[in-house]
Amino acid sequence: MIELYTTASPNGFKITIMLEELQIPYNLHHIKISNGDNKTEDFLKLSPHGRIPVIKDTETGIVVFESAAILQYLAEKTGKLLSNKLAIRMQTLQWLMFNSATLAPLLGQRVNFELFEDNKIDAAIQRYQKLTVEAFSTMNKHLSENSYFAGEHYSIADIAAFGWLHICEVIDFKFNHFTHLWRWYQQLAKRKAVTKGITLPNKATGA
Repeated sequence: MIELYTTASPNGFKITIMLEELQIPYNLHHIKISNGDNKTEDFLKLSPHGRIPVIKDTETGIVVFESAAILQYLAEKTGKLLSNKLAIRMQTLQWLMFNSATLAPLLGQRVNFELFEDNKIDAAIQRYQKLTVEAFSTMNKHLSENSYFAGEHYSIADIAAFGWLHICEVIDFKFNHFTHLWRWYQQLAKRKAVTKGITLPNKATGA
């Protein structure tokens, strides 16, 4: 059984989508960050930096934090959504790392400076808008020649990217003019596991 500690967020969505895709049993514990649930002593034993999501696999006793690491762990455990063929595997992992090192951090900063910062800093807003365009352009170009980020293979790289692209759509950071990226997004949004994965964190009971 997988014990999942999460909330409704881009990184949280990645793991609920993944677990729904795999159709393996899990318990979802809603970590209410506004209440400080992520800073409790018990939670910090699971996730030392106080970030969600985090999982505990009761079958192995393994605890994993950081969404990319969780995706890879679940893929390795089940043998799904991460090919054992080296070329496809590396294609998947490099786009997974692109999401972790580039897409997620810059979008997180853009959301903060553009939407949540009380004292708007024009230079910061413009910087992260520019970086968003650059990242989306890179993704769009790749998807102009590939169905998914790992070529013709739906994988954990797609799930990782969808979490943040879904938030962009929700908060009106438009990207539909990137036609190939938009095609990919719409294609994934129709998947049953994706539809369920982005709603489950809102329905979870407290941990």
